[in-house]
Amino acid sequence: MDSSTGNKAAAKEKKKPFLGGFLAKLRKRHIIETLAAFIGGGWLLVEVVERLLVGHYKFPEESIDLTVVSVIGALLATLVWRWFGGTEKRPGNIKVEVLLGPLIILATLSIDLIILLEIIGISGKTFLITAIAVCLGISWIILKSLQWAAAAPLSAPGLVQKPTESPSPASATPEKSIVVLPFTDLSPQKDQEYFCDGMTEEIIADLSHVHELLVISRSSAMTFKGSSKTVRDIAKDLNIRYVMEGSVRKAGNDLRITAQLIDAATDAHIWAEKYSGTLDNVFDIQEKVSRSIVKALKLMLTSEETQRMAARPIDNIAAYECYLKAKHEVFSFTKEGTERAVKHLQNGLDIIGENASLYAGLGLAYFQLVNLGIQQEEYLDKAREYAQKAFALDPGSPQGHAVMGYIYMLEGDMRLAISHLKKAASSDPGDADTVGWLGWFYLVVGKASAAVPFIERSFKIDPVNPNWHLLRGLINFFEGHFELAAEQLSVGYEMAPHMPMNQFWYALGLAYSKRFQESLSILEIDMGASSSEDVFKKLSELLRASLRGETEIISRLLTPDFLKTIKRDLQGSYHTASFYSFLDQPNDALDWLENAINRGFCNYPFMEVDPFLANLRGEERFKKLMERAKYEWEHFEE
Repeated sequence: MDSSTGNKAAAKEKKKPFLGGFLAKLRKRHIIETLAAFIGGGWLLVEVVERLLVGHYKFPEESIDLTVVSVIGALLATLVWRWFGGTEKRPGNIKVEVLLGPLIILATLSIDLIILLEIIGISGKTFLITAIAVCLGISWIILKSLQWAAAAPLSAPGLVQKPTESPSPASATPEKSIVVLPFTDLSPQKDQEYFCDGMTEEIIADLSHVHELLVISRSSAMTFKGSSKTVRDIAKDLNIRYVMEGSVRKAGNDLRITAQLIDAATDAHIWAEKYSGTLDNVFDIQEKVSRSIVKALKLMLTSEETQRMAARPIDNIAAYECYLKAKHEVFSFTKEGTERAVKHLQNGLDIIGENASLYAGLGLAYFQLVNLGIQQEEYLDKAREYAQKAFALDPGSPQGHAVMGYIYMLEGDMRLAISHLKKAASSDPGDADTVGWLGWFYLVVGKASAAVPFIERSFKIDPVNPNWHLLRGLINFFEGHFELAAEQLSVGYEMAPHMPMNQFWYALGLAYSKRFQESLSILEIDMGASSSEDVFKKLSELLRASLRGETEIISRLLTPDFLKTIKRDLQGSYHTASFYSFLDQPNDALDWLENAINRGFCNYPFMEVDPFLANLRGEERFKKLMERAKYEWEHFEE
């Protein structure tokens, strides 16, 4: 990197002249329009009182004083609300407008009362009214101060709670919490990994429906596959009480399964069992294992939980094996693996015929191909088609709802996207991906308070997944607390520095904190193992070119294929807009910003504080776009 690296980025930090900045704030907060409205309206009101009420109807002349005082008081209260009532958060969560506005109104009413008493002939009450007003004012200040002081320890800046600054494992271990570790393959040929993983996942799915039990997700459980860590260490890492481990031996059609439940706090084996049978009764064995765990933990199942545990979504063992193989491939997050998953699922349908789980799996696989950057439009159509086929057989299919949520996200309808994901999360609360995506969708549309519970839920059930560390950081990022966000984003990056998504978000957090050189250092790290068409790898290259001021490189990076991908994505479109704005290319920036809003990005509070959009804030087109975004944000209902 040459000596000029980052110089253009640093130049962006130059502040506007004081007068220009002050006038910009007046325009932004509509102070000038408010003054004009009150001057015009107040003058007209005084004229009406003076000429009509006093001059014609012979009201006391003090009526004019009463009118003037009321107009001035209303003006001052409105100006205070306009100036301090923005999205900016203040230390201690103090809201100046909430404190001063009522005090101004109280003072205005007190003066009005004194004038009224004078009009009706009662004098000598000025001191009494003033004393009462002062007491009420002091009481109001004390009341609000106590409320804010009580609330302050519970809240971090904005809508973020303090616990999001540190990992959940630091909190008390939930009494009823468990991880089902990946079953070990003891088969003679060691070729049953997919079957072992499938058994693990199905037991996790069964237990996840038990409301009283916190069950660690498949994603976190699988990180301990082949691990040499002790049970106690694993439980400590995951902040859970119980650990289940087991093994599978499959030879031909014969099965031998062992399972044991361990109390990690005491290292005591509280339950162990061996099951022998054939593939034909694998579902019965799986259910027996799940029920044994529930019994050992002394949990009571509801009728709905009992019904779900006994459900057989795929009651043909050959088709079930195809389903397990497909899920194993989908989780590889590769084009080749996902294409193999499609073939396995089709084979399953050939064996069993129509099946909601297989159809929903195909919908997810085809969406995954689109998500991986493969741009065939027919794949998105197929994803929708198979989700609809799943609904025809099972209207409540959680995976079908998840697929439809992802599709609507790509199509820019965030209301329907969130609606479908909420249904999926309600039906399958143990699916960390669905719960986490739901939190992300809420963040994108600027509803952080709605996002936090879902993000925290995904973190609890999938604590070693770096994605949820990123989302925790992004809560603060979208609230405008960029320094805190950068610290949290670094955790996700350090957990998986090879992932382009982690690199991009951490570098962006540093850039928004004006730590441009550090951001460039992170962006210089080669992500060579990832696909050159990876969206986040491309976004990282765009960010690096923007920080260096290399406008011409931006054009080269926006290849036709990447343009097609990024224009479909609301978040990618928004980032591209912010990069062009940072480079002081307003026309391109506004085009991309409008596309982002068209695709469903209505996070108005964030756009108001985004430092990368500073060069657009004087543009009339930007103001109109912000008016539209604000309206959509205020009226967003999922």
